[in-house]
Amino acid sequence: MAARLKELYTNQITKAMMEKFNYKNIMEIPKLEKVVINMGLGDAKDNPKLLESAVEELAQISGQRPIVTKAKKSVANFKVRTGMSVGAKVTLRGERMYEFVDKLFNIALPRVRDFRGVNPNSFDGRGNYSLGIKEQLIFPEINYDKVEKIRGMDIIFVTTSKTDEEARELLRLLGMPFAK
Repeated sequence: MAARLKELYTNQITKAMMEKFNYKNIMEIPKLEKVVINMGLGDAKDNPKLLESAVEELAQISGQRPIVTKAKKSVANFKVRTGMSVGAKVTLRGERMYEFVDKLFNIALPRVRDFRGVNPNSFDGRGNYSLGIKEQLIFPEINYDKVEKIRGMDIIFVTTSKTDEEARELLRLLGMPFAK
């Protein structure tokens, strides 16, 4: 599946981007550089078993072992001390990235209840897009019966484009279902 997406990128996306933005060189065309999946686990600081299950679910979703993120500062209001485990993240590149993107666009997002498309305005001004998901159950790898707690995650698409318009067109051509 990912090979199909990569082939599509090299052929159709290249032509469409060259025509729309009048690039003179094929190297000017923006690329999808990496996809970062981040899961905040604020409640897992009290229960290490929750942290373990969340890391395992993130590994199933991404196909790669996530790293556990630690708190940089102590925050008394949140009962967090420096060095406590507060999240998990995974960075996907290359073949795994294309496999995940294909699975997200074609399988997971259509499973969201009342799905009308993703927000087309969630760009950061430098051509990167972030998407928030409320529950991990939309991914087919997650067994509904074994889920201890429903968790959300942030998915960030990092591109080499210089403007949001270029990145929006690149993601649209890759198959991202933007709301109209």
